[in-house]
Amino acid sequence: MKNIDEDIKKGSFQPAYLLYGEEAYLKRQYKQKLKQALSDSGDSMNFSSYEGKNINPGELIDLAETLPFFADYRLILMEHTGVFQKPCEELADYMKHVPETTVFVFVEDEVDKRGKMYKAVKSVGRVVEFARQKDALLVQWVLARLKREGKKITQPVMQLFLEKTGNDMENIDKELEKLFCYTLGREAIAKEDVEAVCTGQATGRVFEMVGNLAEGKRVRALELYYDLLALKEPPMRILFLIARQFQILLQVKELGRQGYGQKFIASKAGIPEFAVRRNLAQAGRFTFGQLRDAVTECVEAEENVKTGNLDEKMAVELLIVGCGRADARKQP
Repeated sequence: MKNIDEDIKKGSFQPAYLLYGEEAYLKRQYKQKLKQALSDSGDSMNFSSYEGKNINPGELIDLAETLPFFADYRLILMEHTGVFQKPCEELADYMKHVPETTVFVFVEDEVDKRGKMYKAVKSVGRVVEFARQKDALLVQWVLARLKREGKKITQPVMQLFLEKTGNDMENIDKELEKLFCYTLGREAIAKEDVEAVCTGQATGRVFEMVGNLAEGKRVRALELYYDLLALKEPPMRILFLIARQFQILLQVKELGRQGYGQKFIASKAGIPEFAVRRNLAQAGRFTFGQLRDAVTECVEAEENVKTGNLDEKMAVELLIVGCGRADARKQP
C-alpha cells in the first residue's frame, strides 16, 4: 500500500497494479486512489473499465497501444475477470510490452500465485494483497474515525462494537456511519447506542446459535437459522460458519487446556484476540467429544447435500436439531 501511495505522490506509475484479497473496503479505496490519480473525472476517452470473465485480450492490447488523448495516461481498469486464476497467455506476455502511457489496474478476490499472469504483473508492476486487518489495526482505524467525528468510546463498548461488526472494514464503516447519525449532538458512544443500531453479522448469529445448542435450546437455534435465511444467507454458507465455529471451539479448548495465552490462541485459531475469552467460555460448555462429534456431523451434512441425499435447507435444520443434545452442564 505504501508503494502505491508513493507512486501517486510522485506521479510516477507502474505499467500494472494488482489489488486482491478479502478486504473489499481497502481494495475499493486504492482502486479509487489510482483512478483519481490517473484519470480526470468524466474522462471517457482515456479511461476504460471491464468487469467479468468475458474479456478479449486482443481488444485490450489494441486499446493499450492507443496513445492517450490530451492526457498523460490511458487507464484500463479490470475487475473480477478471473485472468489470475486461469491461463491468459496473450495478456501475460504483453505485460512486458505495456507502453509508458498505459496503466492496467486489476482488482480480484483470489489469484493463483503460480500462474503466469500473476508472475508477469509482479515482474513489471505492483502486487498488493488486501487481507483482513488484525484487531489492533482495526481499533486504531476506528479510533481515528471517531476522533475526526469528535466522538469518544470506552474499551468495553469498542469491543462490543467489533464483536457485532466483525473484521470486515466495509461493514465497520457502514455501522460507524449509523452510529454517528444515531448519536448526533452527543460526544460519547454508549453500549446502548451500539445495541440499538448495530446489526450483528452472520458470524455473530452463528456464535449465538452454537451457544444455544450448548444449552440444549434447539428451538432458539432454529429461530436464528431462519432469521439468517430471511436475510438471504445461503444455507451452505450457514453450514460453513457453523462448522467453522465448532472447529474454533475445539481448537481454543485444546490450546486453553495446554495453558497458552490469549494472543497465541488468537493467532492459531484465526480469531481476534478480544474474541478469545468468549470462545473459551463457549467451548467450556462442551466436552471434547461433543465438539469432535459436531465437526463430524457438519462434514456429514455437507456430504449429504453434495451427494443429493438432502436438500441444503433441510440438511442444516437436521444438523441443528441433532447437535448439542448432551447435557450442557457436563464438563470434560
